Amino acid sequence: MKVLYEDNHIIVVNKAGGEVVQSDETGDITLLDIVKEYLKEKYNKPGNVFLGLPHRLDRPTTGIVVLAKTSKVLPRLNHLFQNKGEVKKTYWAVVDKRPPKYTDTLTHYLVKKSDQNRSYAYEAKMQGSKLASLTYRHVASIDNYHLLEVELHTGRHHQIRVQLRQLKLYIKGDIKYGFPRPNADKSIHLHARKIEFVHPVKNEPLTIVADPPDDVVWNEFMKLFRSNRFSPVNPV
Repeated sequence: MKVLYEDNHIIVVNKAGGEVVQSDETGDITLLDIVKEYLKEKYNKPGNVFLGLPHRLDRPTTGIVVLAKTSKVLPRLNHLFQNKGEVKKTYWAVVDKRPPKYTDTLTHYLVKKSDQNRSYAYEAKMQGSKLASLTYRHVASIDNYHLLEVELHTGRHHQIRVQLRQLKLYIKGDIKYGFPRPNADKSIHLHARKIEFVHPVKNEPLTIVADPPDDVVWNEFMKLFRSNRFSPVNPV
């Protein structure tokens, strides 16, 4: 966990792969626990530390998590994250094949199976399904992997993972959705790279960017990014 931004109202951190955001059946220490301890030590707070969670990331996913430091700001953040268009989320996904198009918008109907902790995508509306939409853009390739930049238009359970699977694009390490082998640390190469929203108290635009984890594949893509060798937004 690395702190990316902090003020009196919110704290934004870069979640590591394998960290669970909030309590589950494993009983493992959560990201909430870690951030609360950080705040308790930093500000020498003797009692309980308030920390609100307006959104989540899957356990194997890395990247940006926004947290509320006060009970006053939490409902405002909840409102932002629950209303379409208020928060812009950009992800990076490393997949095993080049996508069929340079860029495309994918629309499916997702059904969540809680007993399997898995979602399924369909072309047509199904009973219990929810509309899911994203736009991907192919930005770079190395020998065996391809990096997609993904903008979410909706926030559904395992959305990026299951929608890319419909194109037979499998995220590195994601054995739940078709990649043949896990990453050693149980993470997957899906990273919440950037988030943009209007600060709920200061009423100012806020853009936060998180670098991906330090590993061989991510590092190769970061070299391309830093040398301006990503594909342009509008290629000729």
